[in-house]
Amino acid sequence: MKKIFQQQLLSQNVQMDGSINFQTNGNINVYPCPWEDEKEVTNGERVHYRAGIEVDADGRTRVKRYNDGLNGPKYLTLFETAHGAVKITREHSKKNPNRGCVKVEFTFPKKYGLALTKALYQEEADEIMSYFKTRKEETLWK
Repeated sequence: MKKIFQQQLLSQNVQMDGSINFQTNGNINVYPCPWEDEKEVTNGERVHYRAGIEVDADGRTRVKRYNDGLNGPKYLTLFETAHGAVKITREHSKKNPNRGCVKVEFTFPKKYGLALTKALYQEEADEIMSYFKTRKEETLWK
């Protein structure tokens, strides 16, 4: 919820008068003018975002933010077990669009101990492998 609010807040077009200071170490500081103090740009907190900054020789500056996370989640969950999850990456290849990488994650609490963790791991790994055995196998030649 907080990330969505920040993205909405950053997408607003806020125009303010201000001064821009270019420092010799490469830093650029932007300060609003005193008569712009009543305008709120963020929700009262400091907002961090990744961006590319382009500065022309005459001082014109453009800040273009990276499109982080705008394309949806990196992994899609196929199914979950009691302590694990099987995920697949989204297909990025235009050459072979049905291809993705499989990721299996296990999360066991430390209080279970080694013997119980190994037993649960073996059960859940068998459950996951039985799922994979039901899938159609294809050979990909490179």
